[in-house]
Amino acid sequence: MMQKAFRQPPIIRRLSVTAIIASFFAFACLHSYAEQVHRFADHEVHYIIIPTTFLESEIADQYNVARARNRALINVSILNKNNQAVTANISGRSRNLLGQTQNFDFRKVQEGEAIYYLAELLHSDEDMQRVTLEVTLASGRRGQIKFNQKMYLED
Repeated sequence: MMQKAFRQPPIIRRLSVTAIIASFFAFACLHSYAEQVHRFADHEVHYIIIPTTFLESEIADQYNVARARNRALINVSILNKNNQAVTANISGRSRNLLGQTQNFDFRKVQEGEAIYYLAELLHSDEDMQRVTLEVTLASGRRGQIKFNQKMYLED
């Protein structure tokens, strides 16, 4: 008899299962525009690639970013062990599966205590980009980040 008191009514069980399934599909349906983190020398390098069409036109104009279906924005920021933004030299390049390469020209943006570096990436639809980022901290320590990113044309 004691066990009956702890059973959930059928409607709650169905709602819980529905919520779990819906959460799974919502997560699975997201494009692969998730932020990544790379740690080295007591620092965290955060990086993300997003379509430039995700930016409002006013924001794109403010940061001199061209909005287009075939352009993505690479955003990199570095935090020290105290979670404070630090400056660094960032360079990078990308190569697609056809062997076409492009070098990134990162520009520093500072807003208050936030520091980040922006570069643009040109791509075609369903284009797999092999990205390499080189980070040189003020201390001279260097780190290299390599990752693959499948790119899609966005509206």
